[in-house]
Amino acid sequence: MAERQFDVIINGGGMVGLAFVLALRGSGLRVALVESRLPTPWRAEQMQNRVSSLTLASQRLLERLGVWPGLASARISPFEAIHAWDAGGGVRFHARDLGEAWLGHIVENGLIQQILFEAVQANTETSVFAPASIEQVNRDDAGALTVRLEDGRRLGARLLVGADGARSLVRDWAGIGVRQRAYGQRGVVATVRAEHHHDLVARQRFLAGGPLALLPLADGRCSIVWSMPEDEAEATLDMDEPAFHAALSNASEGVLGEVLESESRAAFPLRAMHSERYVAPGFALVGDAAHVIHPLAGQGVNLGFLDAASLAEVLCQAVRRGRDPGALATLRRYERWRRGDNQLMQSAMDGFHWLFSNRDPVRGLARNLGFALTDRAGPVKRRIMEHAVGLRGDLPALARP
Repeated sequence: MAERQFDVIINGGGMVGLAFVLALRGSGLRVALVESRLPTPWRAEQMQNRVSSLTLASQRLLERLGVWPGLASARISPFEAIHAWDAGGGVRFHARDLGEAWLGHIVENGLIQQILFEAVQANTETSVFAPASIEQVNRDDAGALTVRLEDGRRLGARLLVGADGARSLVRDWAGIGVRQRAYGQRGVVATVRAEHHHDLVARQRFLAGGPLALLPLADGRCSIVWSMPEDEAEATLDMDEPAFHAALSNASEGVLGEVLESESRAAFPLRAMHSERYVAPGFALVGDAAHVIHPLAGQGVNLGFLDAASLAEVLCQAVRRGRDPGALATLRRYERWRRGDNQLMQSAMDGFHWLFSNRDPVRGLARNLGFALTDRAGPVKRRIMEHAVGLRGDLPALARP
């Protein structure tokens, strides 16, 4: 017998799970959040090496959730242009071509999570169980879920949402399979200072081993994400600072001059994963629990935020119509809305990875032709930019222009 009854329980208090909680405010749903760890306090004096490139759609979502001012007053890093290139050519995108001030913002993941968590804590409509972990989930024939926490407390719900990352337990409890593969790469991250200011330009050079992204930070430094084969990543982590700086300066073709300083060097494995389904009776997945893509376009958390806003919109509509939020017919509307778009983005990232992470001269010619055509074809270039930054597409209401 459940001690407390809810309509929706969210397992996972990362960026996407917290945004989903806030998107449900005012819905009339009884909501609980379960998170095993409290956020690590963000410190203004220390730039974190894990950052997200937030699109304009994500910015609109966070504005409407009421958390953007907190981010802006702490530390955000806007950029107005993107420059992508390889040995044979490149392409440039600029915000002025869209009539926008910025193409996006680079923000530390820890800061986003902290500001969102503070907003959830201040929301009296949500019950927060943290730190706490779900130990067992049962669903009866009538569709009622009983969630048992590790301390023995039992919570009832109609819907359990998995926002618990790539190794989602909710996905396992729902019996949802995944398709996944490793890229055989790791992403080396660090915060670096070079001779020259980044001038508010996000840069990405495509190398045979994987792309190198130089993401502009507010103080003139850059956060890097350098994708490379696992053995090269190990060697790069083992380099002393002068050797690392020289390797990075060479890999970036000295676009910002010599790299002078670096900190917080680390690496994480790269892989692709997509759930075979996003929903099951009484269960739904958002963010990395549903899909993981290559970081070369920085779209991961943006897709997760769109998942959260879309599922919240579907559930709010269901409540207004008196429908069960855990019913499969309700949840499939969310799956139909988001799975195709996420699959398209994942396929695009896989295509980029296939085209750019190699030394094949034929693919090299294709890359150069693609760069040249894109840079010169105004309407095509604009359409690509509009989709990438969140000005087009089947967006949820919270993220629409």
